[in-house]
Amino acid sequence: MDNHKKALFIVINAGFAEEIVAIARGEGATGATILNARGEGFKSKTIMGITVDSEKEIVFTLVTAKVANRIMEVVREKAGVRSPAHGVCFVMPVEGMTETMGNLDAEGKL
Repeated sequence: MDNHKKALFIVINAGFAEEIVAIARGEGATGATILNARGEGFKSKTIMGITVDSEKEIVFTLVTAKVANRIMEVVREKAGVRSPAHGVCFVMPVEGMTETMGNLDAEGKL
């Protein structure tokens, strides 16, 4: 069990995921997963009777607490809520996990 890993989630407006992944990699993340999402909030618009919610992307990565803090700081500076990306980050503890590609050696063993 790898208790020192953290699950970092970064929610941004659609179209900014690649920029966020580049930031995460630059700060030490070895990979990320990009999820498509839909915002449900006060900025919904109604056009001709159809409610249009804002399209979002969520970048998810497993990193150490130190790397998570560095990534969040850079996201806050370059893609935070006052930017077009409108990035919001949060971290959750990881209680346990199976192996990841970053934990495997060249032969695919832990």
